[in-house]
Amino acid sequence: MLFKSTVGLGVIALSVGLAGCNRPAQETRDEAKETSANVTDATAEAQRKRDAEVSRLNERAADIEREYLAKSQQLATGKKVATKGLLEEVQEDVTNIKQAVASLSTTTENNWWEREEAAMRRTVDDIGSDVKRLAGTVAEPNPVATDTPATAPFTSRRDAFVTATKGRVNTFRRALDPVKANGPREAELKDTKARVEKMADDLDKLAAASADNWWDVSKDRVEAYLDRVEASVKRLDDYKQAAN
Repeated sequence: MLFKSTVGLGVIALSVGLAGCNRPAQETRDEAKETSANVTDATAEAQRKRDAEVSRLNERAADIEREYLAKSQQLATGKKVATKGLLEEVQEDVTNIKQAVASLSTTTENNWWEREEAAMRRTVDDIGSDVKRLAGTVAEPNPVATDTPATAPFTSRRDAFVTATKGRVNTFRRALDPVKANGPREAELKDTKARVEKMADDLDKLAAASADNWWDVSKDRVEAYLDRVEASVKRLDDYKQAAN
């Protein structure tokens, strides 16, 4: 009888021990599931916010396009004038802002830097063409090595790009400093100078950017582009046609 009792107690103790061993394992699995669910919820919420921001920027782009069309109608009356260069630049920008917002909607943490760098290169090349048209010549800066390997740390690629592009922006400033203009051409000169300074500001912000902030950097660039194009549209009819 004593033997049976001892065996019974041993079985109970073993069962309790096994239950005790299983409890931490179960708790670990539950915690892992909860963590995974929280990560999924956070990811979905972040995507919802990004989608909402893209939608808002699309609405802004549409508003700017409507304002541009209204300005174009005013210019068509002949009461206000703008240079051909400014008209072409603004028309191109109004088209490009919609493409910029569309590109933003498909930007991810894996492709953002490639897109950021390509967009800024296009912009600085475009500004350079306008500066050359207004100033006649633009001295190229001393070449800076920018062929940083794709495998290099993000900060190295970022710094190389910022350094090289700042050199070009400074040449634009020097080229425009002596340029004088009046009438409609003055509006074009002001617009180009504003673009140069905006690029300089963007480069300063990019120099301090972290890869972890990929969305904010990408979104802020597109929104700043919309701001700049909206300002350009407002300048279209700055000058009245001189009376005959």
